[in-house]
Amino acid sequence: MIQPPTALPSAVLETAQMRHALAAHDFGTVFRLAREEAGISYQRIAAECGIKPERVGSLARGRGRVESYEKIATIADALRVPGHMVGLAPRPWEAATDTAVVPRRGVLQAAGAVGLAASLPDILAPAGPRRIGPEAIAHLRERTARLRRLDDILGGGDTYRVYSAEYQATKGILRTGTYSDAVLRELLALLAEQAQQAGWAAFDGGREREAVALYRESRSTAEEAGAGDLARNALAFLAYQAGPTDAQAAATIAAHSCEAITEQTPATVRALLWERYAWALAVAGDASGTDQALHTAGAALDSADADEPQPDWSAWVGRAELDIMAGRCWTELRRPLRAVPHLTRGLSGFDDAHARDKALYLTWLAEAYATAGEVEEAVAVAARAVDLADGVASARPRRRIEHVVSRLALDHGSVPAVAELVGRTA
Repeated sequence: MIQPPTALPSAVLETAQMRHALAAHDFGTVFRLAREEAGISYQRIAAECGIKPERVGSLARGRGRVESYEKIATIADALRVPGHMVGLAPRPWEAATDTAVVPRRGVLQAAGAVGLAASLPDILAPAGPRRIGPEAIAHLRERTARLRRLDDILGGGDTYRVYSAEYQATKGILRTGTYSDAVLRELLALLAEQAQQAGWAAFDGGREREAVALYRESRSTAEEAGAGDLARNALAFLAYQAGPTDAQAAATIAAHSCEAITEQTPATVRALLWERYAWALAVAGDASGTDQALHTAGAALDSADADEPQPDWSAWVGRAELDIMAGRCWTELRRPLRAVPHLTRGLSGFDDAHARDKALYLTWLAEAYATAGEVEEAVAVAARAVDLADGVASARPRRRIEHVVSRLALDHGSVPAVAELVGRTA
C-alpha cells in the first residue's frame, strides 16, 4: 500500500511523548513532533488533513483543540496512526489478519481495559450489527443506563476503564456501521452521553486532564447531534471541575449552561443545571446568587410531572440530591446553621453501600460542624467518613478528608479527639 507523504515513521509514532499526545487528542503536540522528529512540514500536514495551515500552526502552539471525531479520523488516516492510539476502531488501511476479532481488540486496547473492565467482557464487547437502526440504538441506550448504575457503588478508579471502553466501542460503531441521518444523530447523542460518564469517572478517579478532554468532546459531539441538554450538561461538568482553580470562570461557564433552559427542558435536567450553577456561585462566594439558584432548582423539581419522561443521565436528581447540594453550598459559604439541616436530611437516605458518596457528603457535614464550633461532633462525623472511604477507588473523598482534618488540626489541634483523628489519618 502506498503511504501518504505525512505517514509517521514507527520510531516517531512509538515514542512515549507521541503516544501520550495521541491518547489525549493533543494534536498540536502531534503536529509539532511530526515536524521536529519526522521533518513533515505544517503545510503538508494541513494539505493531507484538510486543515488550514494557520490552524495547524495555532494548534502546534497550544491554541485550540481538535474535537470532532470525523476530523480525528482524517488526521489518523493522514498520519497513518492506528485507530486504537486515538480511541477509534481499526482504520481501513490497517492490516488485519482476523477481521472478526481486530475491532474488539482495538477497542479494548484503546480503553486499556483491565481490572474491573477485564472481568466484564460481555459488557465491554457488544456485537453490534453493521446496519444500525432504532432497535440497536435502544439496546445501546439500555446498556449505557445499566453501566451508569455502577457509579452508585464504585469509584472512578474502578469504573473509568469500563466507561471509556463503552465510549470507544460506540466510536467504533460510528466508524464502521451504516445508518440513516436520524440514527447518526442518535448515535452522536449517545456518544456525548457516554463521554460525560467516562469524564465523570476520570474526574472521580483523579484523572483531571482526561476528564476535561472528555467533557469538551462531549460538548462538541452533543452540539453536532443537536442535543442541547447534553451540551449544556457538558458545560456544567466543565464548570464543576474548574471551580477549585478559577471560581469566577467556573461561575461564568455554569451560567452559560443555564442560559438556554426553557419550560420544555426536562425537570431533572433543569434542576441539575441550576444546582451546579448554585455550587459554582457558592465557591465564588456569592451567597445571594447561590440562594436564588438553589430555589430555582427546587422549583424545577416541584414542577415535574410524574408522566414526564426524564433522561436517564439526570433521572437521579431528586430532593435528597438537592438537599446535599444545598448543604454543601452553605458549608462552602460558612453558613453552618443553614447547611447542617440540609445535609442531615439528605444523608438520612444513604446506606453504606454508597460508600463513596456517603463519605464525601459526610465531610461537608463535618466541616459545617467545625465552622459552628461543634468540634467533637465534627471529629465523629469525619471519622465516619474515613471509615467509609477506606478502599474506595475515588480521589474526591480522600481530598475532602485531608481538607477537613487539616482544618481541624489548624484550628483545634489541642483537642484530644482532633489529635487522635490527625494521627489516624497521617
